[in-house]
Amino acid sequence: MAWKRMCLEIGMGTDIRGGDSTKAAVRALKDALWRNALTIGPAIGQDADDMRVKVWIGAPNPESVDKAQILAVLPHGAGEVEVVEGGLVMPNDPGTDVTVMAHAAAEVFLNVGDPA
Repeated sequence: MAWKRMCLEIGMGTDIRGGDSTKAAVRALKDALWRNALTIGPAIGQDADDMRVKVWIGAPNPESVDKAQILAVLPHGAGEVEVVEGGLVMPNDPGTDVTVMAHAAAEVFLNVGDPA
């Protein structure tokens, strides 16, 4: 058996006020996941918790993103998170606040097929 990528889900999230990259990243991952229902696992005799999910987050100030909060979003399977520099920071006109945008990609893997 070998781990194979079954799907890639992508999303975008923001923190409109406050500049919280973690909040934007959590919203981005929810955007990626919440409009999908993966049924391939049961179709091939695997439980949803058998999957592995690699989450990629692109956010301003990647070192400030709380990976535990990102992993808590995953409804099934084992996960790992990689946070890289990305997203967008937009200050308001008076310069007293910022809007932060983050992007998420979730790669879903199942252990199927012949080993590579």
